[in-house]
Amino acid sequence: MPVAFFFRKAVAGAGLALAVAACQSNSSSENQAATTAGTPLTAGTWRGVLSAQGQEIPFLFDVATDGGKPTVTLRNGEERLKLDEISSAGDSTTIRLGVFDAALVVHADGADKLRGTWVKYDGKEPYRVPFSAAKAATSTALFTGDTKPVETYGDMKKGATFRVEFKGDDGETYPAVGIITQDSVNTSQLTGTFLTSTGDYRYLAGNLVNKADGEHILLSTFDGSHGFLFDGKLAKPGNINNITGDFYAGKSGHETWTAVLDGNAKLPDANALAGMKPGQKKLDFKFPSVYEGGSISPTDPKYKGKVVVLQILGSWCPNCMDETNFLAPWYEKNKQRGVEIIGLGYERTSDQKLASQKLLKMKQRLNVGYDLAVAGVANKDSAANSLPQLAKVVAFPTTIFLDKKGEVRKIHTGFSGPGTGKYYQQETEEFEKTVASLLAE
Repeated sequence: MPVAFFFRKAVAGAGLALAVAACQSNSSSENQAATTAGTPLTAGTWRGVLSAQGQEIPFLFDVATDGGKPTVTLRNGEERLKLDEISSAGDSTTIRLGVFDAALVVHADGADKLRGTWVKYDGKEPYRVPFSAAKAATSTALFTGDTKPVETYGDMKKGATFRVEFKGDDGETYPAVGIITQDSVNTSQLTGTFLTSTGDYRYLAGNLVNKADGEHILLSTFDGSHGFLFDGKLAKPGNINNITGDFYAGKSGHETWTAVLDGNAKLPDANALAGMKPGQKKLDFKFPSVYEGGSISPTDPKYKGKVVVLQILGSWCPNCMDETNFLAPWYEKNKQRGVEIIGLGYERTSDQKLASQKLLKMKQRLNVGYDLAVAGVANKDSAANSLPQLAKVVAFPTTIFLDKKGEVRKIHTGFSGPGTGKYYQQETEEFEKTVASLLAE
């Protein structure tokens, strides 16, 4: 998801730490003990619900078969995340959540119903959120209640832009840009996202819902690592100029937000949020490779005389996965131009072997052909200490561009993923322009 912004207190020092804790159960041994027999999953579309903080965080998913084995595909707006690591033991079925060290552990709860838990394994404390699901009816509305079609609100069918401010329970605030689009046919259905200086909240989907206290914009997402709910109340019925609401993130994360319709809303320059310390031009590091016995340094012969892109990432970070999904195919198409990419992984473990396993799983599932290193643990202090020439690290991901002499020429904080539409296009075009400029020198 970014998501980094998912750990805003730890990484950027503003707002809330989202979903840091996770269950300490041994996920790999759990899978080894399970088989694929007896799954309660039946083909079709399901509506799942995470129950947290007195709220329901809904999402849709499709169940199908592939090669005789069940698959689950998470649906977030236009996004489709296929999950194929599904196994059963006794009456329990475990659905592994893609590259993330997390799972849905479920059992049958009547005909075409499920009950269970969303479990995250990669933290120091237990992280479990109750989960339930039922086969969806003909309607695939995410949110229940009065979601009948309503009048078009302004230009929301074309995508309305908002100037947004989020405020944590500690009183700290941060700016954002909101994009909400109304379906042109079923006007109660919405898609959108929120962009922040450290990334975006990825693909959101939901509905316009009439509640007892007025009209609400409800948006949610579940990508396996994060479950988000945005509940915004319109100040006046039929008027989207001003919205106030709550943002719930998983088990305990909460912020309030306000949004003002503003087609000119924008964020601070992502290329000016981080920089080098005075007098420093190069990064000096040597990190262990994800392959045992290897190491990676920007001074290695492989990178000499080439443009090098450093990607600060973590396999736990959805926004990092968005960037990786862009970088991996881009690298395969462009590496012959004299450019290399090094992924510097900061994982939620200090165990180098376990960190390597997590990054290697990401490398395999996302077809990453560039080099990956284990650089440290997943917090801003670890990243800054491991790269002491940097003044600071603001977010995961951060992208650093080195010229042919190995000097740092640009540091870009965050990544606007494909869920942001035109902002994603601008992001990738800027990346290509930067690399082309450095290659031309």
